[in-house]
Amino acid sequence: MPTATVDGLTINYEVQGEGEPVLLIPYLAADHACYAFQLPAYTERLSCISVDLIGSGESDKPEGPYSTEAYADQLAALLGVIGVERAHVAGVSLGAAVAMHLAARHPERVRTLSLHSAWHRSDAYLRAIVEMWRALARGLPTVADMVIEGIFPLCFTPEMYDERPEFAASLADFVRSRPAQPPEAFQWQSDAVLAHDASAALGAIKAPTLITFGAHDLVTSTRFAEPLTSGIANSEVVVFDHLSHGGLHEDPDAFNRASLDFLMRD
Repeated sequence: MPTATVDGLTINYEVQGEGEPVLLIPYLAADHACYAFQLPAYTERLSCISVDLIGSGESDKPEGPYSTEAYADQLAALLGVIGVERAHVAGVSLGAAVAMHLAARHPERVRTLSLHSAWHRSDAYLRAIVEMWRALARGLPTVADMVIEGIFPLCFTPEMYDERPEFAASLADFVRSRPAQPPEAFQWQSDAVLAHDASAALGAIKAPTLITFGAHDLVTSTRFAEPLTSGIANSEVVVFDHLSHGGLHEDPDAFNRASLDFLMRD
């Protein structure tokens, strides 16, 4: 995979497909491969730039804490380094938090904005969940174990575990197959989640914006829908009635239809 240097840091990224560029920003503890279920559909129409955020995958892992604002500035610079003036920008969870700052701080870089399982400001409940994950990461052998045992049960529906155990097991195997995130890097990256607050930045977002939620999501539930839609002027919401936080994995067909319909609209 190619790399780019931004502010002295090496960022790992991959480009696949032909068409208008779309920047795909991963979620907490994940690398660029978290969009594996989207790329077959997306790359038929778009040039997909998937990245490893600083602290994950094969990108550098300097001492933290990290922040969603700094991540946004790094990705804006990355686009410039690789010669992409303007792109569709999409993110899931932490990736969505980064994406909203990218659109607010660097509007010239963002054609459209897709915020999946997003939140504008970390509330007490979200912080409690993240602190639980941080405690698990300190006590379990690997960050992958924490993702499988702590994050996944809050990101997928009970029906997936009960009715599709082989698929749940395959997701666990997939997580274990990816480059290991050091425990300290997870802690630094989760600092960005705990501190995230884009409340004052939402009004600066001018790009057409899609916001999606899973109706069964507890982590970033539809409690965040009204602040996001009232803060981002040109926005619309899609709620997946049968999904939770990780809908891009649990039902990629539904997720891809809704997200591609938005991306290909203009």
